[in-house]
Order: sequence, then C-alpha cells, then structure tokens
Amino acid sequence: MKKIRLLGMAALLFLGSTSLLAEHLERISSACDLTTLDGKPALELQDLRGKVVYMDFWASWCPPCVKSFAFLNQLEQEMGEQGVHVIGVNLDEKVKDAQEFLTKHPANFSIVADPSKECAKALEVMAMPTSYIIDKKGNIRHVHQGFRPGETEELRALVTQLVDERP
Repeated sequence: MKKIRLLGMAALLFLGSTSLLAEHLERISSACDLTTLDGKPALELQDLRGKVVYMDFWASWCPPCVKSFAFLNQLEQEMGEQGVHVIGVNLDEKVKDAQEFLTKHPANFSIVADPSKECAKALEVMAMPTSYIIDKKGNIRHVHQGFRPGETEELRALVTQLVDERP
C-alpha cells in the first residue's frame, strides 16, 4: 500500500484523484475492521462507494476533537441528503471514555471504533483529530490534521466540491 505523507507545514492537503498518493477504499478496507462501540461489526467502507465520506479519527482526550464535533454534526445535517456520510472513528483504549465523551458531546453522525488500531495504522494517523475526505470513487482526496474553527468553511468547500463532481 502506498503511504500517505503529510508534506510541509500545510495542515490541509489536496490529493487529486490521479495523484500517486490517492488510496482506494478497497485497499484500506481490509485493515479497517471497524466496530460499533459495543464491539459489533460496523459498516464496510466499500459500501460507501458513491458517497462523499468525511472520516474523522478522534479520541476522548483530544481537546480539538470536542470543537470538531459541532462541525461534523452540522456537516452531516446540511449535506447528508446530498450524499455526504460523516464517520467518527474512535481510538480510545477504553470504550467507557468514548461513551462519556459522547454523553457530553453528542454525535449526529456514524460513530465506530477501531479497536485493533489497524485502520489508523494503515492510514498513518499521526494526530488527533485527523480527517480523510474520500470522493465518490473511493479516493482519499484530502487529509486534514487537527481542527481549528476557522477552517470549517474551507473544509465545507472541499466537501461541496467533491459532492458536485461527476463520478
């Protein structure tokens, strides 16, 4: 599998669908054995082909993750009917920590866990939160580390651009 590398100081990268860095859902799906927080099998990433996916890796101990949840809720609410699917992938060691976080900061989008951390390893998650914006064909087109409220309009514009693309 090709490695995704974050270049320079840019927190936001554009990876075109023809880029050598683009990954396909099929290639990462085998490493992404995602479950619900109670350990049951969750969605298969390949089943999301045809949708724009905003996949956000988060943990309860991450202060920027708290701030990102309002944006993720809004993105799901505003763009869900346009084919955007937001997934929060929890990386906490203890499910209880994630559940307590969600009690304080409810999610109106899909929440899954990566108990083996293999999905995070395959995508080389280096910071919390890290988001992957995946186009309708399954290509990772944008990688974003961290979260600052001033970035929401740019992130929304990137998602909108992918929604408007023809598959």
